[in-house]
Amino acid sequence: MEWLPVLITAVALYAAVALIIRQKGYFSEHIMFYGPIMAVKTMSVGFFDRFRKYSTFLRAYATFGVLMVIVISVVMTILLVLSLSYTFAVRPEPTGIYAPQNILLIPGLNEYVPSTIAVWLAFVVTIAIHEFGHGILSRVENIRVRSMGALLFVLPIGFFVEPDEEELSQARGMKKIRMFGAGITNNIVVGGLCFVALILLMGLAAPAAGPVIGGVYQNYSAEQAGIPAYSLIHAVNGTSVSTPADVAAILNSTRPGDTVTLTIGHQGVISDYQLTLSEWPEELANRTTGFMGVTYYDPALVLDTIKGSISPIGFLRLLTVPFDIGGFGNPLRILALDTAAQEFYSVPWAGFFGIIHFLFWCGWINISVGLFNAIPMVPLDGGYILKEGVDRLFERRGIGRYSLYVVTFISTLMIVILFSLIMLPYLFSLTAV
Repeated sequence: MEWLPVLITAVALYAAVALIIRQKGYFSEHIMFYGPIMAVKTMSVGFFDRFRKYSTFLRAYATFGVLMVIVISVVMTILLVLSLSYTFAVRPEPTGIYAPQNILLIPGLNEYVPSTIAVWLAFVVTIAIHEFGHGILSRVENIRVRSMGALLFVLPIGFFVEPDEEELSQARGMKKIRMFGAGITNNIVVGGLCFVALILLMGLAAPAAGPVIGGVYQNYSAEQAGIPAYSLIHAVNGTSVSTPADVAAILNSTRPGDTVTLTIGHQGVISDYQLTLSEWPEELANRTTGFMGVTYYDPALVLDTIKGSISPIGFLRLLTVPFDIGGFGNPLRILALDTAAQEFYSVPWAGFFGIIHFLFWCGWINISVGLFNAIPMVPLDGGYILKEGVDRLFERRGIGRYSLYVVTFISTLMIVILFSLIMLPYLFSLTAV
């Protein structure tokens, strides 16, 4: 399907409808515009009142969340300082993760976050979960919610909840802190649950049997013979093989310059390839047998790794998957992207990997948004939690007049560090010329 004509048509229809609504003033009480973005809101917010009967549990949940957010804020601050120190020490080029567009979590613009249905759906769900957390805790803490709504640009791109500003300003201490921390707490908890669901669901997949070629070495036999990556070796010189060890056993009797025939299956087509074996690279092994120049992909090992990821370290590994385009992180990219490796797994139903991709990105984006919002910097939630905490602490000690200076200093410091992490690679590249 050609998506460009569909996209152009959708944008044109949205622009036409938005223009008519703006010029005619239709639904002016419920629709506002911020540039090309349409905000559709409603004052019917009784939905949030339904959660008040769970106030005891939700306050306990939010209090736990506040403690978690404080720990995350401290860790994020330390990591930002260490990242700045590392940037000064390494002086990286403004490419890869240091490119400015990759600082922004915008699908398609960030080269590590693809613009797919799974990603955009996860993005919208993340924002909804965050904002609804604020709305629910507002009502639990007896802060009135004036409105809620969605931000549209062709499709929903965000949600918002608008607490009553006067009542919010009158709330003090943990009431306000729990409300500000609810969005972050929801993001971290839901992100973790998505990762757990993904890991459990991948337990339903079964690995394919046989030696799978995961990659080929440049300028060696397999590449020269045109053998594609992510193909299955069925036989060597007519002898059937079922494991990489079977292939190695046959090659142990060969020498560089010998010719072997590989029967390869790739995308449902089985073909024979003639290889003239190479010598082993010195950095790999000092061996006298013939070398094909392939690396193996082990679906069973990948599944075992995924199954063992229900842990803080496992979640951290999952968070690095979009950025790790080589090494052991690469096989795990089946969780995030459509890859050729997917054909080497038997799955219980069609569209299985679509669900896996949604769960991955829902977990990844939720946790990423939660971590970023925990940075102690106004206007982020972490900054407002810092402000309320410092205000109450200084007030009890009779030095409340100084709290604004402390919060402003910390927020400014965080902004300077973030800005430096973006700009320093460019400055280094200019001074290196």
